[in-house]
Amino acid sequence: MASAPLLRLGTRRSPLAMAQAEEARSRLCAAHGLSEAAIELVPVLASGDRVQDRPLAEIGGKALWTRELDQWLGERRIDAAVHSLKDVETIRPDSLALAAILPRADKRDMLLGAASLAALPQGATIGTSAPRRAAQALNARPDCRVVTFRGNVATRMAKLAAGDADATFLAAAGLSRLGESAGHPLDPLEWLPAPAQGAIAIECRAGDDRVRDLLGAIDHAPSRAEVTAERALLAALGGTCHSPIAVLCDLDGERLVMRAALFSPDGAERVDGVASFAIGDAEGPVRLAVELLARATAGIAGHFAGPR
Repeated sequence: MASAPLLRLGTRRSPLAMAQAEEARSRLCAAHGLSEAAIELVPVLASGDRVQDRPLAEIGGKALWTRELDQWLGERRIDAAVHSLKDVETIRPDSLALAAILPRADKRDMLLGAASLAALPQGATIGTSAPRRAAQALNARPDCRVVTFRGNVATRMAKLAAGDADATFLAAAGLSRLGESAGHPLDPLEWLPAPAQGAIAIECRAGDDRVRDLLGAIDHAPSRAEVTAERALLAALGGTCHSPIAVLCDLDGERLVMRAALFSPDGAERVDGVASFAIGDAEGPVRLAVELLARATAGIAGHFAGPR
């Protein structure tokens, strides 16, 4: 009779989520000298994967990616859950802990369908369901039209191939993890990504010291510093899945350099800011949030609740 696994990792069932869970398992096995059989991957069908015809913000937001995994953690059906951190709500239950952030992959967005935004024809149709991508695209190309594009990577690529839109965006990290080489990278200093883009997080029950210790061995401190700051900015802004916000945090020695932009949903209004602060300075992102909101137009500020 086979022995019980040392660790049960929950994951969404999409091909990308499964690839990320495989990466997490591989890193854990390498860190602890385990065989793959010691770590079981437990696929969960998330609400966000069931509903594909409406923008996420209309049907429950980021919680649709985490609800089932949170429930299974609470019921002890899994020991930990693997997430794309950009899809995890900013405020999480105290009963859960982000025990490991894996080394962050490519933070950039990829443009599919054209070599650049400037190369798109006049009046082109852009497919995306992300408020950030829609607002950034319309800010750069107000002549274009945005249509709703939901689904996993393969689904969105198929919609593009079928002519449902002239162009779309996908995260470079996701494409790479699936072995895809499609698209053209967008300069992250000109086209800022989503908070925590490219980061895989592993969450467990806060009081489960055994699992926290196992996961802690693969926590990547530089990546944690960046994404913690980006999520802190989002929290300080009072942003939701409806709020068009783009942010990029890079390590510069012992400091973090954060670039952020807020938009009105139609992309017509934009405010940018840059800040530099020490790693671990929890007030650094808050100061930038306050500064951005102070300079934001009503069309932007109305989509952010501000510091609490």
